[in-house]
Amino acid sequence: MKDEVALLSTVTLLGVLLQAYFSLEVISARRTYRVSPPLTTGPPEFERVYRAQVNCSEYFPLFLATLWVAGVFFHEGVAAICGLVYLFARLRYFQGYTRSAQFRLTPLYTSARVLWLLMALGALGLLGHFLPATLRAALFAQLWGLLPEV
Repeated sequence: MKDEVALLSTVTLLGVLLQAYFSLEVISARRTYRVSPPLTTGPPEFERVYRAQVNCSEYFPLFLATLWVAGVFFHEGVAAICGLVYLFARLRYFQGYTRSAQFRLTPLYTSARVLWLLMALGALGLLGHFLPATLRAALFAQLWGLLPEV
């Protein structure tokens, strides 16, 4: 069992570490810009760091749910790779947002696309789980045929 979810567990742990890093950056920004808790407003530089951290935290449960559903019901390796891309995009989002609100957009769109992909893979995997094996094989063959040649 553990071998079947080792990749998902690794990506989950990396995600938790990334969330911890974002929180530490907010603590650092509070000290730098002298914004004491519970205040969440201050100089724009602080507010961007704070908002970047909150935005990433808000999406983290959605990411974890879609990562695990896609990994368990579709393919662990594909879900783990998508998870790593998502986490990297969120790191770039955080870094960009702390510099300027405009710099957050490209990584934001990337992370959103990956989240939708994980959702679709999970839904496809779940759907396949409830279909008879012959129908599932036919559906996957049809979907595979829709993919462009590489």
